[in-house]
Amino acid sequence: MAGPVKRSVTIAGHQTSITLEPLFWDALRVAAAKAALPLNALIAQIDVLRIASADPPNLASAIRLWLFAHARDTLDGDCSNIVDCDNYSQ
Repeated sequence: MAGPVKRSVTIAGHQTSITLEPLFWDALRVAAAKAALPLNALIAQIDVLRIASADPPNLASAIRLWLFAHARDTLDGDCSNIVDCDNYSQ
């Protein structure tokens, strides 16, 4: 298993670094492609959901949680739009 990889992304005009395991980077790229979004745009949308939560986790954790919720909802057939998934929760 490969260790975490740090990447720089731009969210709302600000550069930030995110450290994720390669498996999560791959899943995030697939989710962005399926939504026809640039990777940074999907991360920005996940960040908006993160900030809106009562007790926001760090961004890397929010991405992992979002990917898990997306995978769960996709398997259950409950969520057809990965960006505005009503079942997203933390």
